[in-house]
Amino acid sequence: MSASDLTQLQFDQQHLWHPYTNVTKPGPTFVVKEAEGVHITLEDGARLIDAMSSWWCMMHGHRNPAITSAIHDQLDTLPHVMFGGLTHDPAIDLGRKLLAITPDSLTRIFYCDSGSVSVEVAMKMAVQYQHAIGQPQRQEFATIRSGYHGDTWKAMSVCDPDTGMHHLFQGALSVQHFVPRPPVRLDADWIDDPAQNGLGDLRAVLEANADRIAAFILEPVVQGTGGMYFYHPEYLNQARALCDELGILLIFDEIATGFGRTGELFATGFCSVEPDIICLGKGLTGGHISFACTMTNDRVATGIGGGNPGLFMHGPTYMGNPLACAAAKASLDLLTGQDWRGRVAAIAEQLQAELSPARDLPNVADVRVLGAIGVIEMKHRVSADEAHARAHEMGVFLRPFGHNIYTMPPFITTPDQLSEITAGMLRLAREL
Repeated sequence: MSASDLTQLQFDQQHLWHPYTNVTKPGPTFVVKEAEGVHITLEDGARLIDAMSSWWCMMHGHRNPAITSAIHDQLDTLPHVMFGGLTHDPAIDLGRKLLAITPDSLTRIFYCDSGSVSVEVAMKMAVQYQHAIGQPQRQEFATIRSGYHGDTWKAMSVCDPDTGMHHLFQGALSVQHFVPRPPVRLDADWIDDPAQNGLGDLRAVLEANADRIAAFILEPVVQGTGGMYFYHPEYLNQARALCDELGILLIFDEIATGFGRTGELFATGFCSVEPDIICLGKGLTGGHISFACTMTNDRVATGIGGGNPGLFMHGPTYMGNPLACAAAKASLDLLTGQDWRGRVAAIAEQLQAELSPARDLPNVADVRVLGAIGVIEMKHRVSADEAHARAHEMGVFLRPFGHNIYTMPPFITTPDQLSEITAGMLRLAREL
């Protein structure tokens, strides 16, 4: 049978390679015909609630009229132009919006193509800054265990080397410095003892390797793909002081946590310090087009500018794409133009109440909620393929990973729709 004779799904299974799949055993895959609001509509007419916000980015729902209109309008005037030596209103207007909502010290914005690329950019910034100020030997990074920072090459090197998805690349990746993840949970009282709060381990690693470490990178408060683990923000406050003491930059990867997902506009809002560099993506455009940015302070930016070669050595072809900038500005206007905090708080309250029965199930290790993030952690690994097989019956698309059955629903999800999501999560917790 030729490729032209295959059905759409057959062609997909024989020729298209999906994320984290075995091409010989691709698992259940649904053909999506359209999406709107919280629903994705499949080829067979079934409508499933997208409980994942399509990997956490679709916070305003699919095909949001304000965002799609902004893209359409921009398409009619300027779909793309190189950002080298040129600029445009969408990039400038988005920049103004970002400065208005992000930590005050972060005044320089570098637009990127995706979240993983924003991490690459942040790491290059750190190395180039250290080189510019006369510390060219500082080319390595410290991070915490169970972290995840993307699938591109340098970003993989700061993902957990043993339990993460990239352990088989260990021999090919740069060797970085890993410390245990912060042991004090978000809902626990802070323990002011470095031997128990993780800061003793951090100090030991940073001090022993300070002359080689350019920056300390981590996901603030919430580790996403590394296990949906929530830790105490005081760790960040004290890590900031330690980094300053040793001349190490601090990078916050807020790709998953930014734009209200945790109940704060940024997870940085849980602590009293600001990073030197922050990575933003996913919800930046409300999920309507790939885009990200890396923001830094004047110290880093002018430091790079004052060194050799005096230029920041990165420049993607599609940097500052006007369509993406217009979508991002519309998404951020939607977010800040509503009571996003109240909406996320209501989602959190309902998730707490409706996921609570899972605590009594014998195979459940933990149930936790933060903002619009709900997690049932199982005592065993959970199969995404088996969850997909139940999606039609439940009317909910959930994609568990590792030990976690979780949801990051769109902020527009109604209470009734959220109840469908939590019912689906409970069913999976009982059956998988």
